[in-house]
Amino acid sequence: MFKAAQKSKASIKTEPGQVDWYSTKPYPHRLNFYDRPPLFDVTIEEFETCAIDRLRVLAEIESSFVRNRPWDDLKTVTEAQSVKYLPLNANTARHADTESQRKRDHLGHFVLRLAFCRSEELRRRFVKAETTLFRVRYDSDDTSEKEEFLNSRDFDWITVDEEEKLLFSKELQAASAGKNDGFSREKYYKVKWTRVPDLIEKRKVFLKAGWAYVPGREQSSIIFQEFETNLTRALELTAKALPRLDEDSRLVPILSNLSQGFLVGVPSEWNGAPVAGEYVITAEMVDELARKNFPMCMRNLHGVLRRDRLLKHSGRLQYGLFLKVLGLSIEEAVAFWRKSFSKMTDDKFNKEYKYNIRHSYGLEGKRANYPARSCQQILLFDQPKASDCHGCPYRHFSHDNLQTALLSAYPDTLTAADLPEIMHTVKAGHPHVACTRVFEITHSQFGVKKGEGIGGGESVTHPNQYAARSRELEKAKKELEAGPSDESVAMEV
Repeated sequence: MFKAAQKSKASIKTEPGQVDWYSTKPYPHRLNFYDRPPLFDVTIEEFETCAIDRLRVLAEIESSFVRNRPWDDLKTVTEAQSVKYLPLNANTARHADTESQRKRDHLGHFVLRLAFCRSEELRRRFVKAETTLFRVRYDSDDTSEKEEFLNSRDFDWITVDEEEKLLFSKELQAASAGKNDGFSREKYYKVKWTRVPDLIEKRKVFLKAGWAYVPGREQSSIIFQEFETNLTRALELTAKALPRLDEDSRLVPILSNLSQGFLVGVPSEWNGAPVAGEYVITAEMVDELARKNFPMCMRNLHGVLRRDRLLKHSGRLQYGLFLKVLGLSIEEAVAFWRKSFSKMTDDKFNKEYKYNIRHSYGLEGKRANYPARSCQQILLFDQPKASDCHGCPYRHFSHDNLQTALLSAYPDTLTAADLPEIMHTVKAGHPHVACTRVFEITHSQFGVKKGEGIGGGESVTHPNQYAARSRELEKAKKELEAGPSDESVAMEV
């Protein structure tokens, strides 16, 4: 994919403000302005997985914006997600393959450029999320390495000498809003005023003849604005070159899937699986699990099934695969659906429904092991019609019906006072954030706090992820209330 970008080292010229890529190691710094495309061969699997890992982090950043998280909380969540999916250690880190980490980071960024350059909305959201990720990394970077990175680039700022600093001392101190204790030690930099609009808006700089005098403590604003400007320009150039890529049938579906996932706010499928032993469930357990642990989409399907004693094909498929991954065996699944379809005869059930149940477990037809549908699949594919009950309530219900359904589904833990915040995220087009907030509210009795999500600030991306985390919290609370078992006490003694 990136072979077309390969050139001889001698033929590549360093643009103003760019580091000479070949003068040192490929990735001398943890921070990266992504001036150069990846100049190495990659497999399709690497192409996709590197992008998905990065997308997980960017999706959580955008979720943080929607939830109005303070900067410190956003930073904490982003760093936790980065450690999990996109580690990027400093040069001083021991026992870490920094070269491999930075290579994956580099590749993932450029793959997402291809996916998100297609529309103005995607470009805007991508730039905002990427700039925030860069800010988080900049704030947490080692001071010495940060200085090395800044020295490796030409940011086109002019250091203000002492004579000029004294000449405008009153104006510079006035712009500091009372932070003048260290004025004599403060360094100032001159840049064109158009490069620091955020500082001008907040009246944090002195303007003179088209120049903005930026104090050293605000130097990062210049760097962040430069990153944002460069990335915006690069995305526009990529969009113009994108039609030439459409000839590669291997890449277009991957890029389309990535961009669609970003638009609905969820990066990819959850990688959970049914757990053996204590997490295997029976048909008799489903009613109680639905009441305590299921997300809204599955509660709705379960409620319709109990009311009508029937589900249409798409509803059966969405709910059946969810139960399968939850731990319902094929024998228990047949028993559950037979009991649920109580209005029909055994002969009709065996002829028209039993085969499809066995097929979903990989026991008939091509014998494929079908996974449960992720939030992304539920939101984007097989859209429900007026008479259908599958899909995502936060996306496919009317606002009035959704509020009524929420209060009905969670009568003991959700109140009308909680609805405005939930509906705000629904109307903003972020159903996964609404679902995550409902999880927090309805699991507050287990110690889940606002902003915590399903753990570490992570948002819901899969119905089974929601149910699995709910059951874990419930189990942990029961064990805590029960106290240590006789066996564990005996072992301690």
